[in-house]
Amino acid sequence: MLAIVDSGGANIGSVRFALERLGVRSELTADPAVIRSADRVILPGVGAANEGMRKLQERGLVDCVRGLTQPVLGVCLGMQLLFESSEEGPTETLGLIPGVVALLPDSPGIQVPHMGWNTVLCGRNPELLDGIAPDARFYFVHSNAGPVNPFTVASCDHGTPFAAIVQRNNFSGVQFHPERSGEAGARLLKNFLTLT
Repeated sequence: MLAIVDSGGANIGSVRFALERLGVRSELTADPAVIRSADRVILPGVGAANEGMRKLQERGLVDCVRGLTQPVLGVCLGMQLLFESSEEGPTETLGLIPGVVALLPDSPGIQVPHMGWNTVLCGRNPELLDGIAPDARFYFVHSNAGPVNPFTVASCDHGTPFAAIVQRNNFSGVQFHPERSGEAGARLLKNFLTLT
């Protein structure tokens, strides 16, 4: 069973529909017992880090998510919440991946938020990208991003390099929206479903 953490994000519906297209049953839940017993967990999210953390705290899910041992995938804000903190607020986040999420810098010809299709550059060979062409494009919508550091397995550039895919132990995160990234996004979700 795959649990989608009910964090109140606007992308929850599209994540569920993407999984349904793959023939995968998921359960949207804020019940810690259900989340802990799931085979896999997706932490979605859209918006600001302080609001995302507030919702997790209100639902009593902060320690639950921190303690998960099965494969977990953070999507967009869900990925940002995996880091130690965010400059939005500033806000202490889940602390599962070292680093601070920061606002993408303004620069000539670069618009923030980063909105649209972009490619990612692999630093390692992450299982999440198995079978996906190196020039595949993914759909991004964000103003803040995590740093490129040893836990970055793929990066992207929008005026400055940022973490597009991170991984530490059983926790993975993608800054883009796989549920809105066509065939490449569907393949990434399939790959997540086979992680051990």
